[in-house]
Amino acid sequence: QVQLVESGGGLVQPGGSLRLSCEAYRINFSIIGMGWYRQAPGKQRELVASLTSGGSSNYLDSVKGRFTIARDTRKNAVYLQMNSLKPEDTAVYYCRINVVAGPGTEFDYWGRGTQVTVSS
Repeated sequence: QVQLVESGGGLVQPGGSLRLSCEAYRINFSIIGMGWYRQAPGKQRELVASLTSGGSSNYLDSVKGRFTIARDTRKNAVYLQMNSLKPEDTAVYYCRINVVAGPGTEFDYWGRGTQVTVSS
């Protein structure tokens, strides 16, 4: 059974940094995309950053220049380096991995989420 294990969340002061990690285990399909989402209380889940298998990245406007998404293909892992954190970055962060199982057959795996709290 596929398992996504997230780590790296926590409490940090404004202006601080955190690095989130997500490693996927027992994935037997080709990974075509990886990403990080977040959901703050009372708000919808939003895409923070994504990375295609070809290396193209995309970021939420409010995190551009502060967050960086990266991957380790050997470990089936995706990372999110978060710098200059702001209180409005507070949310539960989820990793998502998009795989292709066959022609026209794609699906997603999601992590359980890791809490990031930015507060003084």
